[in-house]
Amino acid sequence: MKVSVRFIIKRIIYYILPALSIFLLLLMWTAVAESQKTIPNPFEVFERFKRLQDRPISNTGIIGHIWASLQRVLKALGISILLGIPFGLLIGWSESFRYLFKPLFEIFRPIPAIAWIPLVSIWFGVGEASKITIVFLGAVMPIVVNTYTGVSMVPKLLTDAAKSFGASHGQLLTDIVLPSSLQAIFAGIKTALGIGWMVVLAAEMISAKSGLGFLIIRGSDSDDIALTMVSMVFIGVIGALLSTVCNLLERRICPWTNE
Repeated sequence: MKVSVRFIIKRIIYYILPALSIFLLLLMWTAVAESQKTIPNPFEVFERFKRLQDRPISNTGIIGHIWASLQRVLKALGISILLGIPFGLLIGWSESFRYLFKPLFEIFRPIPAIAWIPLVSIWFGVGEASKITIVFLGAVMPIVVNTYTGVSMVPKLLTDAAKSFGASHGQLLTDIVLPSSLQAIFAGIKTALGIGWMVVLAAEMISAKSGLGFLIIRGSDSDDIALTMVSMVFIGVIGALLSTVCNLLERRICPWTNE
């Protein structure tokens, strides 16, 4: 009985701590806003959010701007997963493929996705394709890196045991290597989500008419800091929600990672 009561108290504390951290953040934000009058406090930001609902910018409400950014990130992330995971698996699994393509990948990997904006704008214009391409260039890199790192960390004992039972190369890859690499792959996807969310904001700051990045630029150009901070709050909240969803998927697909 004592153990169960202690467990319940521990769980309650774990639920209270996140709320406490958010409260402390709001408290610190209010204190900074009071000392620096150029920064709006949480109440002023909330009032600006309500005005944004009544008077949409670019004929789009805040939900529309959030959805515009979210679509770009999710589309780019989907393409990154479809291309990045097989590419990373091949680099980690095939020695000849690794020697052929990994040097090229390592040359392109350090280049920031934002650096591609001028070239991508020339190739694809300033429409949706260019924004999704820029996000893809940022998101695909950690997926590839984590995938081939996960493959390289698969214990040789597992593959040797499977070979001794007559497993083919295809069976080794699908039944041993891929499941053993899933945790590393999910870590890459979570990193890609964060990078993609940052890159899409930069992409939207150039010739966009919707999205949270567009709102940040609009607020900066019109000296509407409260509007900028509304966008920043939603960026943080949505980023945290995306990370939570990814963690839940990882627990469902990789139950052995649960504590």
